[in-house]
Amino acid sequence: MRKLTHEEIVSRQAKKADAPKLPLCAVLNNIRSLHNVGTIFRTADGAGVEKIWLCGITGYPPQGGIAKTALGAENHVPWEYREDTLGLLKDLKNKGYQIVLLEQMQGSVCYDVFKTKSRVCLVVGNEVDGITEALQSLSDAAIEIEMDGIKNSLNVAVAFGIAVYQLRGQLKNRLLK
Repeated sequence: MRKLTHEEIVSRQAKKADAPKLPLCAVLNNIRSLHNVGTIFRTADGAGVEKIWLCGITGYPPQGGIAKTALGAENHVPWEYREDTLGLLKDLKNKGYQIVLLEQMQGSVCYDVFKTKSRVCLVVGNEVDGITEALQSLSDAAIEIEMDGIKNSLNVAVAFGIAVYQLRGQLKNRLLK
């Protein structure tokens, strides 16, 4: 085994750039930190997310701070700003998306046992307050990441990465069958 060169990595990724995206989108609702938004863009790019919806107070490109952590992914992953998150989730639900909240709540299941349907919209909320009650009524499911330490949650961008890659794996496996 040997480490790939930078040129080999770039060449491999260039072949994947035009590959069809997974039926997986993300809604970022009231994310305060532009660095978290940028990190989510970069992770979404790597996971093959088809679109990011930036809602509420969530910052959007080209606001400073996003590019620092997105490293260009904000120019590659399709995105749209919508002030009205509730209306957006209703639209996505009507288009057949399974609305999945990443939130600790009664009835949530561990992210690694959750089973996706054919199209998934992962919703992440504010770093402190999480996902508002108004949005919870539209959800089809809620997933959470089990915590064993003294802290009760992870950074929103880290949690997004864990959850989106789990969903990605399920959707890819379903498409390959």
